[in-house]
Amino acid sequence: MNMNIPTGINPFLDPIDRILAEIAFSIQLPPSLHAKAVSRYEAVRKHLEATASFFGDIEHFYPQGSMAIDATISTRGTDDEYDIDIIAQVGGRFHTMSPLDVLVTLERGLADYRGLKVTRQTRCVTLHYADNMHLDISPVIRDYGRPDRQSHIMHAKGPQAGADDCRVPTNAYAFVEWYKRNTPDETVVRDAFQKRWQDAMGFAADAEVPDQTHFGVKSMATLALQLLKRYRNIRYDDPRRTGRMPPSVMLAYYAAKTSRPGQKLTEALIGVCNAIITDIAYASARGLKLHVANPEYSEDVFTDRWPESVQQQNLFANDLRELVGGLELLRAGKADLTRMPDWLREMFGDRIVTSVIDHMAAANGSAIKSSTQMYTPGGAVLTGSALAAPAVAAAKTSPIIKPSSHTFFGDAP
Repeated sequence: MNMNIPTGINPFLDPIDRILAEIAFSIQLPPSLHAKAVSRYEAVRKHLEATASFFGDIEHFYPQGSMAIDATISTRGTDDEYDIDIIAQVGGRFHTMSPLDVLVTLERGLADYRGLKVTRQTRCVTLHYADNMHLDISPVIRDYGRPDRQSHIMHAKGPQAGADDCRVPTNAYAFVEWYKRNTPDETVVRDAFQKRWQDAMGFAADAEVPDQTHFGVKSMATLALQLLKRYRNIRYDDPRRTGRMPPSVMLAYYAAKTSRPGQKLTEALIGVCNAIITDIAYASARGLKLHVANPEYSEDVFTDRWPESVQQQNLFANDLRELVGGLELLRAGKADLTRMPDWLREMFGDRIVTSVIDHMAAANGSAIKSSTQMYTPGGAVLTGSALAAPAVAAAKTSPIIKPSSHTFFGDAP
């Protein structure tokens, strides 16, 4: 196979994919903050290694989850906060300590770190930075003689030891490697986002970009994952919703499982949603909760804390059906484009979508002046004014338009 043959599709060329790609771009961890996150967790490791409690007992200190697969997005309910997940593999005397004692020792080890706020959670300790970045550091104990990095993560709610305190099987490292194998780099996607970041950062076409600059997304599956996480965040930011959100690692599993080379972004997003819908429907029909485990370590169960009930998983499945329904109308060219900004706001959030619409309206206005236009799959012209005018009206009234009354879901223009 010729490794020089470009792979993947540029998501910024298709009119519908471009809207979604711009939303994904707007919520991603910027290259500058990626570099800052790396420097921060490296500095935290050095700090802990210099303390008496951890001296000589930190075996590994590495990113897990979204940070490790380049899928980090702004956190739930905000557009400028980022959670960075770190695994701290500890050894020595920690092997004989209770889960709560391990977490408390980590909390104390960070208590005087640069004056930052420190919060002990059930499975991690969080460092809160002034710029709204959070480092979630999860201590794990290695299972020696087992596959690389197979461990147990500490689970203890506190403040006192409880009957539910335990060590939970995990292998975040193995899952990240599995994810990467199943979502190989698509060079066209990678290059399109690198160029988009360079344009946003003000690099000229022939400018020399620092080698350490990290541009993130390298596959359509990861883009779809970022959009799905954003949609979940918006839905679960509703104060009427209680309980946990569907875990990001579960969504990442489905994104990798449904990854197919050469997919469009809408196809990738619809595909991952439908896979989750299908598995939830299968479980619910049998009165069971969805069970998803690490494909590299079956005892590492991604759904151990969500869903809490069949009803809870069915609610999320209905959310996904609504998203899929709108995407399929868009892809088929049957949606009312004048309602599209309202729908996008409802799916992905007001401020981000407004910013994307303004950016695209300006870019499309320039395209019209140069006699080039963008078309939907159904042949309608997608222009700056078609996007911007409804956006202005929606910003003034901020309506919550439900699917049952949404002209986007029904009458074609």
